[in-house]
Amino acid sequence: MNEAVNDARKREHRQLSEEGTRPLVDTRSWWLYGRENLPERHREGFSALQASYLKTGRAYAIKEALRDFWAQDSERTGTAYWRWWHFWATHSRLTPVIRLARMMKDHLMGVLNYCEHRITNAVAEGLNSKIATILKMAYGFRNKDQFRTAALFRCGGLQLHPVTHPIPGRATIAF
Repeated sequence: MNEAVNDARKREHRQLSEEGTRPLVDTRSWWLYGRENLPERHREGFSALQASYLKTGRAYAIKEALRDFWAQDSERTGTAYWRWWHFWATHSRLTPVIRLARMMKDHLMGVLNYCEHRITNAVAEGLNSKIATILKMAYGFRNKDQFRTAALFRCGGLQLHPVTHPIPGRATIAF
């Protein structure tokens, strides 16, 4: 959604620059913040921009409304909220936002599963990222076995350092 907001900002900036005004100069990061994370020094300027009825402001409001979707606690409430949000997004006349709403519709069952089960694939994605980093660090491996060994070594969570001192307060068991 941040990409959609940024695309809307760039398009609107181009259009306004051709007309001779430049209210969106140096505001890229403002639109990418969540409402609660915007630094205090930018709040006044950001509020003025939001009140000026820019297309970017509309895209930002749709982005912030989508964040509230993730707080839905069941598939039923998630579906109702998504229908409301999807209607707003597809009728916004903002091409990047419409594109994102259609993409979400294609993956709706997976998205709604989160509302019901609160499970993501973040751990798997993190592991894939770690393995990709291992591959980049090695500049390739001579064979698949060496790559497999490196991935298992780095991702296996093995404790290879010997314990040199006992943990204070714990009794040691002698056999």
